[in-house]
Amino acid sequence: MATNVQTDIQSFLGKRKSGKDFITDRIQERLGRGVCCVLRLSGPLKHQYAQEHGLDLDQLLGPGPYKERYRGDMICWGESRRRQDPGFFCRLATRGALQPVWVVSDARRLSDLTWFKSRFPQQTRTVRVQSSEETRRQRGWSFTAGVDDAESECGLDSGVEFDWIITNEVNAPSLEEQLQPILKLAEESAVL
Repeated sequence: MATNVQTDIQSFLGKRKSGKDFITDRIQERLGRGVCCVLRLSGPLKHQYAQEHGLDLDQLLGPGPYKERYRGDMICWGESRRRQDPGFFCRLATRGALQPVWVVSDARRLSDLTWFKSRFPQQTRTVRVQSSEETRRQRGWSFTAGVDDAESECGLDSGVEFDWIITNEVNAPSLEEQLQPILKLAEESAVL
């Protein structure tokens, strides 16, 4: 794991279908892969879950119904792992990350934020991505009991101070405008 003190870590939080992946991918495109890596905490989780349950990892990583079929059980399994070791998935996700800017696309629990902030207190920033339920429905979201009311979706709804809030809606300020302070800080970190 990189421990460079110049690293900028941006942890993105938000509900399903709020656009976290879309936004974090845009940041990486803008900064370049040599400067910015997107860390997906769900990747190591899905890899371990697929391995232990004999499932198709590629389908679990995709957006389709296969992942949704296992989502509830995967959440329970992941919570059990986190109770045993709160930093388990964070360590797996950051292994080998050497770029000066890390963008965590899917921080979902206080334990995720705590892990990053305890190891990188000066470098970690939080970014909330929000979209209305109507917008999320247009992107394919529908409420699922046991998923949308679980800690993985609601654990950061209160008690967290965000460095930035991005409203990912058609009638909101442009994404480019909202990303300016985030990109500026990341670019400054990359040249230090």
